[in-house]
Amino acid sequence: MDFSNKPQVNNSLLNQLRNQLDVLEIRDDKLARLLCKIIPSHCPFERNISILGRTLFRIPPLCKLNPLYEQVVGLRFKCLIYLADECGEDVTKYC
Repeated sequence: MDFSNKPQVNNSLLNQLRNQLDVLEIRDDKLARLLCKIIPSHCPFERNISILGRTLFRIPPLCKLNPLYEQVVGLRFKCLIYLADECGEDVTKYC
């Protein structure tokens, strides 16, 4: 059994997903609002662990380890721009 092509196939699929997210156009205000609500504006995993007001350690933002992080953040940004420019909506509630 030859597994030499498996990483290449996975990488190809990942690149296709990245490209699809990059070229996706937002044209629906309901979809744009939904995506702005479900895609967080900052990494939800980043934390400071404190006891009695003293920080013991910090968990760094791990979202950048996600191979689609840049595309998802870009998609959220496209949604914000669409809502602000095309719909005239105040997008500060999503920030």
